[in-house]
Amino acid sequence: MSLKTDRRLIPTSAHWGTYFAEVENGKLVAVHDYEKDPAPAIIGPGIVDAIDDEVRVRRPMIRKGWLENGPASREGRGSDPYVAVPWDEALDMAGAELKRIADTHGNEAIFGGSYGWSSSGRFHHAQSQVHRFLNCMGGYVRHEGTYSYAAGQAITPHVVGHFKYLLDEHTTWPVIAETSELVVMFGGVPVKNGQVTSGGVGRHTVFEGLKTAYEMGVEFVNISPIRNDVIEMVEPEWIAPRPNTDAAIMLALAHTLYTEGLHDEGFLEDYCVGFDKFLPYLLGKTDGQPKTPEWAEGISEVPAETLRTLARRMAGGRTMIMVAWSLQRADHGEQPYWLAILLAAMLGQIGLPGGGFGLGYGSENGIGNPVEMFKWPALPQGRNPVDKFIPVARISDMLLNPGGSFEFDGGTHIYPDIKAVYWAGGNPFHHHQDLNRLVQAIRRPDTVFVNEIWWTALARHADFVFPTTTALERNDLSMTHWEQTIVAMQKAIEPVGDSRHDYDVFTGLAERIGVADTFTEGRDEEAWLRHLWDQARQRAAEADFELPDLETFREIGAMEVLQPKEPAVLLRKFREDPEANPLTTPSGKIELFSEAVAGFGYEDTPGHPAWVEPYEWLGSPLTGTYPLHLISNQPKTRLHSQLDSGAISRGSKIKDREPMSMHPSDAAARGIENGDVVRLFNDRGACLAGVIISDAVRPGVVQLSTGAWYDPEEPGVVGSLCKHGNPNVLTRDIGTSRIGQGPSAQSVLIEVEKYEGTPPPVTSFVPPRIEEKA
Repeated sequence: MSLKTDRRLIPTSAHWGTYFAEVENGKLVAVHDYEKDPAPAIIGPGIVDAIDDEVRVRRPMIRKGWLENGPASREGRGSDPYVAVPWDEALDMAGAELKRIADTHGNEAIFGGSYGWSSSGRFHHAQSQVHRFLNCMGGYVRHEGTYSYAAGQAITPHVVGHFKYLLDEHTTWPVIAETSELVVMFGGVPVKNGQVTSGGVGRHTVFEGLKTAYEMGVEFVNISPIRNDVIEMVEPEWIAPRPNTDAAIMLALAHTLYTEGLHDEGFLEDYCVGFDKFLPYLLGKTDGQPKTPEWAEGISEVPAETLRTLARRMAGGRTMIMVAWSLQRADHGEQPYWLAILLAAMLGQIGLPGGGFGLGYGSENGIGNPVEMFKWPALPQGRNPVDKFIPVARISDMLLNPGGSFEFDGGTHIYPDIKAVYWAGGNPFHHHQDLNRLVQAIRRPDTVFVNEIWWTALARHADFVFPTTTALERNDLSMTHWEQTIVAMQKAIEPVGDSRHDYDVFTGLAERIGVADTFTEGRDEEAWLRHLWDQARQRAAEADFELPDLETFREIGAMEVLQPKEPAVLLRKFREDPEANPLTTPSGKIELFSEAVAGFGYEDTPGHPAWVEPYEWLGSPLTGTYPLHLISNQPKTRLHSQLDSGAISRGSKIKDREPMSMHPSDAAARGIENGDVVRLFNDRGACLAGVIISDAVRPGVVQLSTGAWYDPEEPGVVGSLCKHGNPNVLTRDIGTSRIGQGPSAQSVLIEVEKYEGTPPPVTSFVPPRIEEKA
C-alpha cells in the first residue's frame, strides 16, 4: 500500500534571502534558494531543524516565582522554572499587570524595547506590532538609534547630513566597478555580513560587486586586524593595525596629503567649512604633536612609509574610501567616521563616480545595491504620547539608575523609572554589552514581558513568555527599500505547538485593556495584508510603475521591481550645485569643524575630528593585565543570534563552543593548540570557546563572533562562566561618547588560557525546567 505524499514549494523571505520552502505532509523539509540570487547565503537552511527543535517555546509560560509572589520575586529571573499557563489565563494576568503599572506609575514606566531584526515581513514585524500596541494603551519609553551604527548616526548630521539619507544614496557597486581605481577599506568589506539586509534579500550583490570591480581593474586595500574581512579573490593589500587606531591612521594620511600638496584646495573651499580650524590640530600647532605618519606608527604599528605610500596612491587616482560599521562600535567611534569624510573631502572626489566615501559597504547587502528608492507601506505604529527616550545601548544604565542623568548629542536627559519592559523581536542578551551587568539590570523592573519563538536568554529572564510564530507559519509581504525583490510570503506550515502571531498576542492584550478597536481597526491578518498591498499599488502608480493584484502576486511568489533609472553616486547633486542642493548641516556644506559640536563643551570631543585614545586598546596600561584585544564581529552561519540552535550554526562549533581565532604566536605562548577549549576572561566576566589557530588575525588579537546564546554555568548568578562563548560577557558597557552614546563593543582587552579538565556541557539549547499549572 503506497502513501500519498503532499509536497509543496512555498515562497518566503528572510533577512538573509528569498526562498521556496519545501513542505511534505505539513512538515518543513528544506528551503531552496531563489533562482535569481547569484550568491545565496549559507544561513537559510538553519531554519529547517530549528523551526521545531527542543528549545522552541510551545506554550504560554509564566516564571514560577512571579506566578507565586509577583514582582517581589524578581531576583529569580534567569534561574526560576516556568509554569505552563493556558492562553486566556496568561493574557488575563499580563493585561491586568500592564494596566496596573500604567495606572499606578504612568506610561513613562513602560519600556518598549524590541530592538532587533524580527521578521522580514511588513505586517508581522514584531517591533512595529509591540510599539503600535503600547501606543494604543498610552505610549512607552522608546530608544533612539541602532546598535549597528549609533555613533555614526549621531555624528554625520553635524558633518555631512542625516545618516539614513547617506545609506540610501550610496554609490552603487556597478559605478564603483566602472569608475573607481582604488578602494581603501577601513574594516574591510566582509561578504559574510553582506548576507543580510533588514527586511529581506533577493539578490546578494556584495560578492558580485567585489568580483566585478576586481575584474575591471580596481585595486583594494584592506585596513583591518583581520585579513579575511575581504575575500581573497580581489587580492587586497592587507594593512593590519592595532584595533581602534583607525583615527590615527586617517590623520596621518591627511597630514601627508596636506604637507605634500596632494589635497584639493578648491573642493575644500567650495564645498566645505572649517578645514582652516582643523588644520592647526593636524599640524600640531594646538597640542604640540603633528599627526605625522611616524606619530601614527607609534599608535597603530603600521609603518610610516606604508601610510605615506597609501596617501600618495589615494591622491593619484579615483579613490573610494569605505568604512565598516564596526569601526564606530568602539570607544569614540564617531571619530573615524568624521575623519573618513574629511579624507574624502581632501581628495576632492566626493560626488564624483567611483570617488568619495561610503559608510557600511558589506555591512548589509543593501548598501550600494542598485535600486530605485521607494517608500513601501508598513504597519502604522501610531503616535507615542510619551517623550522619554534613551540612546539604544543604554538599557542597563536606565534600569540601574532611574532618575539619573545622561548626556546625548548636546542635550542632558533623565533616565525614567521603568516598572515594565515589553520585548518582542529582539534579544538584548545577544547585542548588549557586559551581560553580567544586564543580569543585574533586568531584575529591577516589576515585570518583564517577552514574545519569543525560542528559549533565548531573554526569554529565560522574563516573567511572561508568549510563544510566537516564525515567518513560515504565517502570511506576509516582504518589501524593503534596499532591494529590488519583493515576495508574497505564504504560510508553509501550521504554527508549532500553541504559538500565536504577535498580532494575535497583542490583540488579546488589547481586548483586556480596552483598546482592541484602536489596535486592530477591525482587521485580521488577511485584511491588513490587503490594506498594505492596496497602499503599495497606489504608491507604485504614483511613482509610475505597476504592481499586480494580491492574488496574482501570490501566484508569482517573487518579483523584481524598481530598476534604477540612473546610476547612484553619493552627493552627486550637491557637488553639481551646492547652493541648489545644500546638505542638511547648519552651513549646508560639509563641516570639517562643527560649531555645534564645539558648543557642546565635551572635553573629549572637540569641534573637529581627532585621535582620542580609547580606554581599552592594545596601547593602553591595561595591556599588561589583559594583553589581547577581542574583536567580536558578526558570524558567518547565522544573523546575529538568530538560528543559533539550527544545524548550520551548530555545525560551525568546536566541541559545542563558539569558534575563536587567534594568531599562532599568541597560541604558542599559552600552550594552546588547534581545537582546544579555552577560557577568555577579564574583570567583567569569562566564557569558553573552541580555538582556530590562524594567521588571518594579527598578533595580539583574538576574534570571537557574536551570537552564541548566553549560557551561564550557574543561571541567574552574576559573573558566572558562559559555557557557550558569548563575547558580551567580556565587553564594556559604556557609550562611544556623549555625542553618540553608542555601543563600544570593539574596545575590549582580555586574556585567554587553555581550559583544563572536562568543559561543562552546553545547555543553551535545552529548555528551562517547566512545570504544569496546579
